[in-house]
Amino acid sequence: MPDSTWLEDLARYINPGIARAYSFLGVLSPEVRAEGAFVYDADGERYVDMGGGYGVMVHGYLHPRIVARAKSQLDRLALPSRSLPVLEPIALAKRLAEITPGDLRYSFFCNSGAEANEAALKFARARTHRATFVSTHGAFHGKTFGALSVSGRDLYKDPFRPLLPDVRLVPYGDAAALEAAVDDEVAAVILEPIQGEGGVIVPPDGYLAAARRICDAHGAMLIFDEVQSGMGRTGRYFACEHDGVAPDILTVSKALGGGVMPIGACVSTPDAAQFLDEMPLIHTSTFGGGGGGGAPLATAVACEAIDVMIEEDFCGQALRKGAFLADGLRAIQREFPEVISDVRGRGLMLGLETAREGVGGMLMSELLHRHVLALWTLNNERVLRMIPPVVIPMEALEDVLRLVREAAAEVAAVAAEL
Repeated sequence: MPDSTWLEDLARYINPGIARAYSFLGVLSPEVRAEGAFVYDADGERYVDMGGGYGVMVHGYLHPRIVARAKSQLDRLALPSRSLPVLEPIALAKRLAEITPGDLRYSFFCNSGAEANEAALKFARARTHRATFVSTHGAFHGKTFGALSVSGRDLYKDPFRPLLPDVRLVPYGDAAALEAAVDDEVAAVILEPIQGEGGVIVPPDGYLAAARRICDAHGAMLIFDEVQSGMGRTGRYFACEHDGVAPDILTVSKALGGGVMPIGACVSTPDAAQFLDEMPLIHTSTFGGGGGGGAPLATAVACEAIDVMIEEDFCGQALRKGAFLADGLRAIQREFPEVISDVRGRGLMLGLETAREGVGGMLMSELLHRHVLALWTLNNERVLRMIPPVVIPMEALEDVLRLVREAAAEVAAVAAEL
């Protein structure tokens, strides 16, 4: 049990605003261990994680196969000399070429989704020799400079302006607006096949195909950000496969590390990556990739994460469990429409939209008191994400639905008195 000064130290040495938020929510004990879909605090209390570490925990916490692979690799080689080639990144790049859609083949490895998107933006400029990017309102691609520039919420952007110039934002899901924004000056269109932080927004049928057609007509690259939606969470390896559309560049992170290691990847077609033939060191990272590949420990773990995803049928599990969860949440929505206005998503990437401002925070707090961890989406605080580990047991989902109903009833009673 840690001493009681941890919250003071959090405020003093890391982030005072976050410390205040924990105090407001009544979080008085830190998490100290986790397994599968469950997190345990220092007092031994168990929580079911429906926020999935912002999408990281598709495999759950400490999947035994992935932990074993990490330990085995750690005994041999964790980080490379960078003077000699290493095999693990090559193996991971080959696996990604096998499971990604279309003709995606060349992988650059890094440490996060934001870094993967930075690489994608740079690669698009290098390939097209153009400067302009088109993205969407509500988009979230990371908080580094380039990724932030093509993201869609001013709250995170305003303190750091000026950001990248020549970024055009259009409404997500509006093919006509996208077509009007793309011309022969555009290097790339960057889209999430399902908007995550924007509120778990599934685009209309045909939207991704329209984006493909529009980019092809103007010689622009199409980038799909699958950082949150990839690795089986939606019922396909990658969410763009629901629409049968392949990008020129695909980014993936979060669950690629199997809940054990941080890793991201930017996977490009031969056409999109052709500049690497003449400039092989144009984009590199000490702990990531470029040149010789990437870190043996992280890439070995990612290979195991892919194998587990396939062999344990994460796509099938996500579809079955996601349908059960969505049906249960919609029944609660019908009972408490003054609390929940919509339930949407695909597989186990679901969003629960609350009826008005402030209700999301109340519902999240009530769930926390019932030991259910849920997180709102960063670009829409009316939406709570329901993106648990794919390995979550069905009986745990049954418990969650019961507790969501209890929490919604409590919020409805409180809201009626306001």
